[in-house]
Amino acid sequence: MIAIPRGPVRGTALVCLLALGAAGCGLSAELDRERNPERRPTPSPTRTTPSPVPTFTAVPSPSPSASVPVQRAEGCPASGVRYSTGAVDGAMGLRAMTLTLTNCGERSYRLRGYPYLEVLDDTGEPIPAVRSVQGTDQVPMAPEDPGPKTVTLAPGESARAGLYWRMAAEDGVYLRVGPGDGSTPTNVRLPEPLDIGPENVLGTTAWTSAEGAPGQYG
Repeated sequence: MIAIPRGPVRGTALVCLLALGAAGCGLSAELDRERNPERRPTPSPTRTTPSPVPTFTAVPSPSPSASVPVQRAEGCPASGVRYSTGAVDGAMGLRAMTLTLTNCGERSYRLRGYPYLEVLDDTGEPIPAVRSVQGTDQVPMAPEDPGPKTVTLAPGESARAGLYWRMAAEDGVYLRVGPGDGSTPTNVRLPEPLDIGPENVLGTTAWTSAEGAPGQYG
């Protein structure tokens, strides 16, 4: 067996390693030049601070005032009639509510025409921009008014009228209601604010017997 000297082999290996390293550095530099020929500095990634989430404060609805006189909760008023309102029904900006008059007296009660109505704010004052009209022609998408006719109510019987308006920003808290025959009206507290507008018109249908009232009156 012939012995091979170790010294020259180590020197040759070292030369090869240095050559490979130099070649590797040259290849890396060449790839870097291809990616960034103008030698512009590579921007470092920046961190963005997330924007704060906006918070919204709910605006409370106006509350009824204890100083506003309203129809008493129980018993029969001296007028012999009581008023009540149904829940507000709405779709596509149209609002509808039923107004009911009940004969709570001991004699028959005769009605004809339309109710007297005023929309009041939380202090009991009329809202100047709101006006009530007879019929529904001035309220877009409202159903047709059947027209006035004479309704005679025996004790305990009721009549209804439909109220229609378009949704907006006014908040009616009370209705001042009368039968429409010149009798003194009374204030009725609404179960929820009447959000009337933008034309601020409250359209009403004529009184009709509660038993024969159409279903859209609620």
